[in-house]
Amino acid sequence: MEIASVVGLGNPGAEYAATRHNVGFRVIEELAGRRRTGPWQVAFHARVARRSGGIRVLLVKPQTFMNCSGDSVLALCRGEGLMPAQCFVVVDDVDLPLGQLRLRERGGAGSHNGLRSVVAAIGEGFPRLRLGIRGRDPWQDLADYVLAPFLPEEEETVARMLSRAADCVEMALRTGLGRAASAFNTADESPGEREEGRG
Repeated sequence: MEIASVVGLGNPGAEYAATRHNVGFRVIEELAGRRRTGPWQVAFHARVARRSGGIRVLLVKPQTFMNCSGDSVLALCRGEGLMPAQCFVVVDDVDLPLGQLRLRERGGAGSHNGLRSVVAAIGEGFPRLRLGIRGRDPWQDLADYVLAPFLPEEEETVARMLSRAADCVEMALRTGLGRAASAFNTADESPGEREEGRG
């Protein structure tokens, strides 16, 4: 089934823009900057833009706050007549190391409250791209950690991850989820690092 929307999960408001929890929003913004995109409009409890060009798709940033993301995705599905499989969700994952991507065609929510909300609203049958946000330093409170900005020394890895995530979405739209998963479900390593790891 053809993907018709890309939904990045996050929290609205400038105070959350640079936090670990908002990488989903940042991937949507990266995608919007790459192709001709119409004006952002308010619909489905979200900011929505229609991207034209080769593959037309809705870019969606729910404005319900993370824990109620499912309200927006359900409204999107009903308003646009979409099946869950047509909603590609992009989300942070604290269980993955910083920089790693993991694309799945469907599945459970794990410990992520935003994904739990979406699963409760439309079921498990939607593709999702998880972006690793776990740095090297331990944390005492998970909520504080995901709502904090990345460290300065992490920013280069974050920028690379956001670009790769947008590339992954683009490939999924062009050639399908299976090929995109094969290409991007790998650790974020340079060729030199991979060579060193074989020693």
